[in-house]
Amino acid sequence: MGAKKNVSISETEVNYKIVETTEPVATEGEAAPAAPPKSVRSRSAKYQQSRGQIDKTRNYSLEEAIELIKKTSYSQFAGTISADGSVAEVGDKFTVVFPHATGKSIRVAIVDDALLEQIAAEKIDFDVLLTTPQYMPKLAKFARLLGPKGLMPNPKNETITTDPAKKKAELEGGKTIIKTEKKAPLIHVAIGKTSTPTPELIANLQALIKACGERLTKLSLSATMSPSIKISLKK
Repeated sequence: MGAKKNVSISETEVNYKIVETTEPVATEGEAAPAAPPKSVRSRSAKYQQSRGQIDKTRNYSLEEAIELIKKTSYSQFAGTISADGSVAEVGDKFTVVFPHATGKSIRVAIVDDALLEQIAAEKIDFDVLLTTPQYMPKLAKFARLLGPKGLMPNPKNETITTDPAKKKAELEGGKTIIKTEKKAPLIHVAIGKTSTPTPELIANLQALIKACGERLTKLSLSATMSPSIKISLKK
């Protein structure tokens, strides 16, 4: 018989894989340990103080809601006051002409050859894009770029027009097109700042309610840093 050959296994020839886990593991025959509780978000003391001044079971009048928003807003700057509403259906659209400044500037661009070159270079520095029907064939190739951003002109939102200069003046002067969220019948729009005079805020809010009409089912106000306040829609 031949001599036995000594075989040695070096440490480099064997790979050991160590798996670490932070989740509790149950042994056979035992129930799985409960997962650790999720952290609960806590509100600041200032928020809690503001929240305590609002009756959540009550629907306030326009005047009461706006005065209370100003009172309960605790930001160190002039916060934006937003109106958040529920409407009848997803896809509802409303055109509002606010009689007073809302504190939100809107950048409106009109399509021409120079702007087409900027779009081709993916330089998007506008919030609304207006065009004449003649430019639509040239814009069509940018549909994949503009479409997901909600910037592609179309007849439904009146951004295809024979008089884009007039439309631009309207939009920059307070005319706003409000659309619902993509998957929920909810609208959100700024109506002014906490520093805006109360009568102007009331007028803007009335314009919004009138534009939405009976399609508007619920409405609330909130500032940049404040709890929300429900508004009564009863006439």
